[in-house]
Amino acid sequence: MTVPVLTFFNNKGGVGKTSLVYHLAWMFSVLGHRVVAADLDPQANLTSAFLPEEELEVLWDQPSSAGNRTIYQCVQPLTDVGDINDPEVRQITPNLFLIPGDLGLAGFEDSLSQEWPSAIAATSPRPFRLLTAFWQVLQRAARAQSANVILADVGPNLGAINRSALIGSDHVAIPLAADLFSLQGLRNLGPTLARWRKDWQDRLARAPPQLPFSLPAGTMRPAGYIVMQHGERLSRPVQAYKKWTDRIPGVYYSDILGAPGSEQPIDSDPACLAKLKHYRSLVPMALEARKPIFHLTAADGAIGSHLYAARDAGQDFTKLALKLLSVMGLPSAPEQRPDR
Repeated sequence: MTVPVLTFFNNKGGVGKTSLVYHLAWMFSVLGHRVVAADLDPQANLTSAFLPEEELEVLWDQPSSAGNRTIYQCVQPLTDVGDINDPEVRQITPNLFLIPGDLGLAGFEDSLSQEWPSAIAATSPRPFRLLTAFWQVLQRAARAQSANVILADVGPNLGAINRSALIGSDHVAIPLAADLFSLQGLRNLGPTLARWRKDWQDRLARAPPQLPFSLPAGTMRPAGYIVMQHGERLSRPVQAYKKWTDRIPGVYYSDILGAPGSEQPIDSDPACLAKLKHYRSLVPMALEARKPIFHLTAADGAIGSHLYAARDAGQDFTKLALKLLSVMGLPSAPEQRPDR
């Protein structure tokens, strides 16, 4: 049995996607789930959120062939004559594990692009091995750590790296900002996901028989959308915010789900998983303390209104995590196994 993969994706950058993955990975682990967070973005921002700079220097200041401590080091042998390396995950907490990202991952894009057309009439396992390398690494990490959920962060583009990440995804959550650019990104995303899903099914149907490894189904089920940076202070920002949020449900239903556009308000739209505040003043504190906002204490500088805001963040992320677990068909609190 494979472990479900939830990927957070929008081809519009700057919407707070990586921060969202970071906080949800923590929250799933707080709820008792064993979580593997995978940084599949060549910018490696999720990794830098989890690990201090001195660890990053050690992690990245080495040849790509020197180990298997990053996602790129795990898949890099495939660009030559080697095979996938088992990942060395970083344990963040007893329930939370990280597959670190790597700026060198951008060099893997060409290999993925070349093998995509080859897979449609492949007579050898190689194209499928390479195209599903991310999924293979994530599943190995999850099995090694007895994890029951995988969260993946990807870059804001529609390139070959993200295509391979998405064909290994069971569910896709879409972070959005309330602006024109996010709405346009949503319009671009729907047809792309539909095409990738169909193209992967075509390749699965023509895969060589008796492959010596499993392949992902490439379902990419839309889990819903999350509106980020929700802040309303002055009358004009409120009007602009409402203008764009009012349009989100219709675009999501028509372009992502391929269904008639929704006329219902965003607050009653079941596809809207959350509207998250920005928590601006708490972000620097959390980065300095290297912990999620909802774990900040007075010792970290969260006093007075900051402490109340940190508690509010905890409630917000708890509600969102429970919704996502329900979408994925996972229990809110997993049964504890004796070997844990």
